[in-house]
Amino acid sequence: MGSGVKAVKELAKKFSPAQIEGCITQQLETGENICVKNESAERIISELAKAEFVKDLIAEKGISLADALRELARRMRMLEKKLKGEGE
Repeated sequence: MGSGVKAVKELAKKFSPAQIEGCITQQLETGENICVKNESAERIISELAKAEFVKDLIAEKGISLADALRELARRMRMLEKKLKGEGE
């Protein structure tokens, strides 16, 4: 699966939050999962976690996929900014 927003979007469309959580657990326990293949374990967990966050926003708050992706990007920028501030 490709990286970035496209991969997260496809995962969020294809799987439910419970399925994504199951894939994360499966990846951590066995090193494989049914949601994402042919990527490094770190990338797989990252993409699945992002997709789970997006899918949860859609399911719990009833917002659109586009708005959920924007919220994910906003939070990632905030975290990146905070991490850069701590590194200085």
